[in-house]
Amino acid sequence: MSLVTADPLPQRRSNRALSKLRANPAALLGLALVSFFLAVAILAPVLPLPGPAATDWAAVRKPPSAAHWLGTDEIGRDLLARMVWGAQASLLAGVVSVSIAVLLGVPLGVASGYLRGWTDAMISRITEALMAAPFLILAIALAAFLGPSLTNAMIAIGLSAMPVFIRLSRAQTMSVMTEDYVESAHAVGLGHAALIWRYVLPNIAAPILVQATLTIATAIIAEASLSFLGLGQQPPAPSWGSMLNVAKTFLDQAPCMAMWPGLAIFLVVLGFNLLGDGLLDALDPKES
Repeated sequence: MSLVTADPLPQRRSNRALSKLRANPAALLGLALVSFFLAVAILAPVLPLPGPAATDWAAVRKPPSAAHWLGTDEIGRDLLARMVWGAQASLLAGVVSVSIAVLLGVPLGVASGYLRGWTDAMISRITEALMAAPFLILAIALAAFLGPSLTNAMIAIGLSAMPVFIRLSRAQTMSVMTEDYVESAHAVGLGHAALIWRYVLPNIAAPILVQATLTIATAIIAEASLSFLGLGQQPPAPSWGSMLNVAKTFLDQAPCMAMWPGLAIFLVVLGFNLLGDGLLDALDPKES
């Protein structure tokens, strides 16, 4: 017996999405910004820069110069080197924390939307309780409970972002379960695990990808906020948030100390938001 199936991501739909993405200048700008910061973070160990903790007491709080392109901080450390190494912390926090949120939230959301009944009720009530607290407040509370470190900050941000992916994957799963090809697969006896793997997950992948891209931007801001409060990356390890925390004391004497990390956070968040919006337009089936 042949089973009526629906190809969740047919080649023509993928080609159409890529074409729409390439035709979107804002999305391309976002992709360029994200690619630039990713390249900087990856290449940080091999770039010809001084160590991020190397001090030069003869060049304390100096403006940009030929020796220090972005200037120096309060103890003579090169701001360019600290910016480059700080990109690792910020991007790592964004990607890892969102990965935690996806890996925990999507299975719970799929289980809630697929099984329904008491499972759905229990997961939904827990999700609503978590969403009752503002995202950043919950992340700060979890980070303070776990202790100040970049690892704990990533866990706190991931757990705080998890409810969004539970709600999204639950709604998308419930929508997919009403499709004819899913009902046909269920009618011919396809097992639950195979049905979820072959039909549910591929069809909810696009909105999850879009949400993950947008949430990375939120996670980067959250990591910077936690580091600013002393709950994220710990000195002397560089982080854009902790650099801002130090720079607030020297805004009059050395404004460059605050300008560069603030600009970097703005640009990388802008990049992920533009890329996420572009993916949303490109992967929206209503726009086909």
